[in-house]
Amino acid sequence: MSEIRRLVLDVLKPHHPSIIDLAEKLSVSKGVMGVNCTVSEVDQETQKIKITVEGTSIDYDVVANVIAENGAVIHSIDSVSSGKMLVEEVETPQDR
Repeated sequence: MSEIRRLVLDVLKPHHPSIIDLAEKLSVSKGVMGVNCTVSEVDQETQKIKITVEGTSIDYDVVANVIAENGAVIHSIDSVSSGKMLVEEVETPQDR
């Protein structure tokens, strides 16, 4: 089985816990080496955030459970990287 090295998730969460608390909780999950949370939209009760998780062997189910336990919902998996190394996207003419 291939190992997940990067997940990019579109998540909707309540204002509490903060993205600081959520990032800290995700960062201590097995196989996770780093987490980035970025707020993209805010309304009266929720925040839309992009969560990027990187590591050596990320367990998606564990990440999804931490997110759910904190009252948030994964709207989509926007990107996933797996294998022996991370492969960065290359811009092509179609991307312009």
